[in-house]
Amino acid sequence: QVQLVESGGGLVQPGGSLRLSCAASGNILSIGDMAWYRQAPGKERELVARITRAFSTAYADSVKGRFTISRDNAKNTVYLEMNSLKPEDTAVYYCNANAPPMWGQGTQVTVSS
Repeated sequence: QVQLVESGGGLVQPGGSLRLSCAASGNILSIGDMAWYRQAPGKERELVARITRAFSTAYADSVKGRFTISRDNAKNTVYLEMNSLKPEDTAVYYCNANAPPMWGQGTQVTVSS
């Protein structure tokens, strides 16, 4: 069974950096668009960044200039480099793919002093 496995979350101080990774495990040849979403307590899940298989990217306004999404098609892996983190970035971050449709289990990111 194919699934997305995330890693790299944790606790970081404001202004710090984290790098999230999400790898597809199982028997899969390729994955379509991949994305990172996040959900803070009491809020709806929101799109953070998206990247196509051809490496076209899009970002939420709240993270533009601070976050960078990238992918390695050979490894079926997507990354999210997060810099200049703010307390409002605190959330559970979820990896997503559209083809085949999949969600990761989520990884907690907490930005606090």
